Amino acid sequence: MKNSTSEYAFPTHYTNIDNLEIAYVKEGKGKQTLLFIHGLSSNADAWYRNIETLKENYTCVALDLPGFGKSTKVAPAYTPSFFAEIAYKLTQQLKLKNITVVGHSMGGQTAVKLALNYPKKIQSLILVAPAGIESFTATESQIMKNAVTVDAVAKTTDEQIVRNYQLNFFKLPEEAEKMITDRKNIKETTDFQEHCNAIVKSIAGMLDDPTQHQLNRITHKTLIIFGENDYLIPNRYLHPTLTVTTVGQTAKENIKNSTLHFIPQSGHFVQFEKPTETNQIISNWLKAKP
Repeated sequence: MKNSTSEYAFPTHYTNIDNLEIAYVKEGKGKQTLLFIHGLSSNADAWYRNIETLKENYTCVALDLPGFGKSTKVAPAYTPSFFAEIAYKLTQQLKLKNITVVGHSMGGQTAVKLALNYPKKIQSLILVAPAGIESFTATESQIMKNAVTVDAVAKTTDEQIVRNYQLNFFKLPEEAEKMITDRKNIKETTDFQEHCNAIVKSIAGMLDDPTQHQLNRITHKTLIIFGENDYLIPNRYLHPTLTVTTVGQTAKENIKNSTLHFIPQSGHFVQFEKPTETNQIISNWLKAKP
C-alpha cells in the first residue's frame, strides 16, 4: 500500500506500530542517535540535507509521521502527543540509544511532547523553527481551523503550491523543486483525500494540544534554531506585530537549559535552506553537550 510517488534520498524502511505502517530512514552508526521529526505536510526526506552530513558521526533516524509521506494516511489521532507516542514506540522497536530529538515546526511541538511524556527516554532536544511557542486564543484557533478545510487543501492549485513553498524560504533553493513536484504529484495518488484530511486534522491537533504552558517543564538541554526571515512563525495574519525574534526569545526564556540561534537570510525551512550552517550549529552544540 505504498501510494506515495516520492523517492527519498536514502532507502526507506517500514515497520508496524499499533497497526499503522510507519516509514523511516536510518543512516549512520554513531553512538549518539538523532531522531528527526518533520513538520506539517512534509516527510522524512525533508532532513536529507542534514542527514547526509550528520550521519558521519551520528545514527540518524527520520520517520514519516502517520498521515504523511509513505506512512499510513489514516490514523486514530493527529495531535503532537499522538505523534510523540508513535516516535517513542519507533525508538523502542529500533532499540535506539542516546537519543537527541530533532523536530521542525509541527515536529518541534511533537518533540516537546516527547520530552515531556517520556523524559527519561531521551537525552536532549533540538527545536528547529518549532510550532507550539506562539500562543493563540480560542477565537484565533477557531479562525485558523475555519480557514483550512479538507476541500480547500484538495483544491490547492499548482500555482498556489509553489507560492506556499516559497513562503517557507527566504530564497527558494533549487533543491526545493523536488518537494514542489512531489506535492503536486500527491494529487494523483489514491490516498490524496486522506492526505488532505491529515493536514487539516494536524493543524487542529496542534491548536488543541498546545505546549506553550508546558515549556518550563522541560528539563533537557535544548537547542533552538530559527531562520531570521521566517514568514510562517509567527502567524503574520493573526499576530502582525509579533516577530520571530520575540518567539525565539520566548522559547529561550521558558526552557531553562536552552541555547538560541538565529540563522541569517533563511526562512521557516531553515535546516533545508541553510544546511551547512544548521549542521554546524547542531554539531558544535552536540560536541559541547555533557
